[in-house]
Amino acid sequence: MWELAVHAAYWKYAVRRLLTGEKRGSFPYPGSNWFPRPEGEISDRAFKADLAVLAREHRRLVEVVSRVPARDLDRAPRGSGYSRRRLIQGAAAHDLYHAGQIQLLKRLGPGR
Repeated sequence: MWELAVHAAYWKYAVRRLLTGEKRGSFPYPGSNWFPRPEGEISDRAFKADLAVLAREHRRLVEVVSRVPARDLDRAPRGSGYSRRRLIQGAAAHDLYHAGQIQLLKRLGPGR
């Protein structure tokens, strides 16, 4: 679940970057897409820090999406082969997909 949370944070960052034209390199962790977790010793503090990254990236993406003019939704931002609408919908679908995985993992419980 931990790795999925950071993966979701990264994709919110990636979509935001496409929508704004921001350059790569501002995600808090080196690499891309998948980030092995935990790094070092397992702790609630480390997990909560990564959840804070997820919440921050979510807020940043929502802020950017709220500023996209309706007239631009069906236009692709520079550097993307997809429209802004499709990128936004894809980010939401991505979250739903991984939320389902997390719910399944929670249902399976520890040690299974």
